[in-house]
Amino acid sequence: MSGAFLDQIFLRAKEWLLSPLAGAPDWLIQIVSSLINISGVLGVFLTLFAAISVLERKILGRMQNRYGPNRVGPFGLFQPVADGIKMLIKEDVVPARADKVVHFLAPVLVAATAILALGVIPYGRNMTPFAIDGGILFFFAVGSTTELAVFMAGWGSNNKFSMLGAMRAIAQMVSYELPLILTTLPVVMIVGALSPDAIVAAQGGYSFGVLPHWFVTTPWGAAAFILFFISGLVESNRTPFDVPEGESEIVAGHMTEYSGFKYATFFMAEYFGMFAISGLAVTLFLGGWHSPIAALNFIPSYFWFFLKLSALLFVYIWVRGTLPRTRVDQIMNFAWKFMLPMAFTLIVAAAVWHYQGRGLAGWLWSLAVIAIVYFALSRLLDTRKKFAPRTYRFAE
Repeated sequence: MSGAFLDQIFLRAKEWLLSPLAGAPDWLIQIVSSLINISGVLGVFLTLFAAISVLERKILGRMQNRYGPNRVGPFGLFQPVADGIKMLIKEDVVPARADKVVHFLAPVLVAATAILALGVIPYGRNMTPFAIDGGILFFFAVGSTTELAVFMAGWGSNNKFSMLGAMRAIAQMVSYELPLILTTLPVVMIVGALSPDAIVAAQGGYSFGVLPHWFVTTPWGAAAFILFFISGLVESNRTPFDVPEGESEIVAGHMTEYSGFKYATFFMAEYFGMFAISGLAVTLFLGGWHSPIAALNFIPSYFWFFLKLSALLFVYIWVRGTLPRTRVDQIMNFAWKFMLPMAFTLIVAAAVWHYQGRGLAGWLWSLAVIAIVYFALSRLLDTRKKFAPRTYRFAE
């Protein structure tokens, strides 16, 4: 088969499924088309969720010199099936004084927001499930309702530990949502559009056939990508920023009073949110579905997108397996005293790069702006003097 045919094979399959509706009213065709898109997104990411639930434990086991799942099925590959059956048949315990309606709706809302966010990401050429002009705005508008779902979980549980965990989670998520959005602004400014498809299209092309025009290859783009990725770690409540779920401190945070399938829904929503943030990072900074060099354009576009997505997910797992959990005050200080000023700096750096002609001069001036602010913040926020030398009084 030709590369063009393979690249558009899913689009052709959708057209084939819609062919029996030829001559039907437009509204019916649109509804069926939307249902096909929804089924495709859910099928792909539910499969990815099942796969990564095994791979994460295996990768962490390899990193920490221990075994991962290896009992259920060949090489432990049926572990997601066992986990799913366990969660389905496990008793759903609801506290006696809990607000049962709010308690039930919280996991539904948090999962729905993560799934909706996945609908505006371009997974390949002509493969955006719901292409809308304000796709980036829609992504953040939908994602911001996660804080409401977390508050509902804490409040509806009628448990002080749950409420404390919810408040810590909301404070953390609101603090990092600001740099998350601000690091997106330079890309939107340079492209002049809020459409994910337009942002991917703006990153097409190559210099000398080998250097892609991805935004991550610019100083402001590379710095924005790093800040965006860190903010995404916090938004996903992943280690080292999983303070709301610190087992040694407040049990399981806002999920303390959840069990069975409701807990599994929270767990699934966390991974779906991780997929959505990583997918948006690929779209904004890593060229979306574009190949890294021009000679590889014959490979289907969706392959490149999911390869980049898989690389970011691996980094999520790598960070979890290597870094210890940070304290609440450290997380909040880092957000307001470093991440936020740097995010505003990147807007200026992107403007300098643009008005200097987007060439070598703009590249150097942009790098200079970022470096000056970074070193100034490093000096102002130097905390080494606040910590006395550690002594072990009873060490042999």
